[in-house]
Amino acid sequence: MTDDILLVARADGIATVTLNRPASLNALTRELRARIATAFRELDADGSTRVAILTGAGRAFCAGIDLKELGSGESQVGAPRDPAFDPTAAMAAFRGPVIGAINGAAVTGGFELALGCDLLIASPTARFADTHGRVGVHPAWGLSQRLSRLIGIGRAKEMSLTGNFVDAATAERWGLVNRVVDADQLLPTCQRLAADMLSLEPDMLVSYKRLIDEGYALSFAKAMALEARVAVEYNAAVSPEAVEARRRAVLDRGRQQTG
Repeated sequence: MTDDILLVARADGIATVTLNRPASLNALTRELRARIATAFRELDADGSTRVAILTGAGRAFCAGIDLKELGSGESQVGAPRDPAFDPTAAMAAFRGPVIGAINGAAVTGGFELALGCDLLIASPTARFADTHGRVGVHPAWGLSQRLSRLIGIGRAKEMSLTGNFVDAATAERWGLVNRVVDADQLLPTCQRLAADMLSLEPDMLVSYKRLIDEGYALSFAKAMALEARVAVEYNAAVSPEAVEARRRAVLDRGRQQTG
């Protein structure tokens, strides 16, 4: 393991982004926040990376904003949406899916970082907490809005208004994480999911993710209208021959997966 605070490994269209401050539980300094934001902007610009996996080194995913730096005045509480230091905005602008490999605690700002992913896979040691109310600083990367939409307003209020930890099994039951897998299978599971995503039609991977995200932010009626408009525009360019070839490939894959 190098001393670099952020590691980015790219292979076969997949980038694995690792927060690398294990001694500090991958707490987010101003520099690390900027590095994450820059990394996702660069991944989006390079064109070869289509899926990203975000994880942490050591026994934590991310302990949140580095409170030692914050308390010293070296890191500003204000200007939370400054794009240079907002990793979640850069993650949202990345056109491909981001899979969170949650290997340990994801707390407050680290929890927000996890919620910035498109889906989460957790190890049994993963746990989640929103301690903004205990620290006395409001969230600014979407936690107060994303969490309730993901697990329901009652459970979100339970987490945010107590600051209590939720373990991996509870997180899976609540729908906060997609699944919990053994620690040694965490990255392999995420890599297999990433490979499955890469097997989609390339344009569809981007456009379908965008359609889901944009529709989720709308009322149901407006989201249905959005889907209809996108379908008409996109599907008009797809030939019947292409659909038939892809249909056969889907059937073959289904047979392989179900035996």
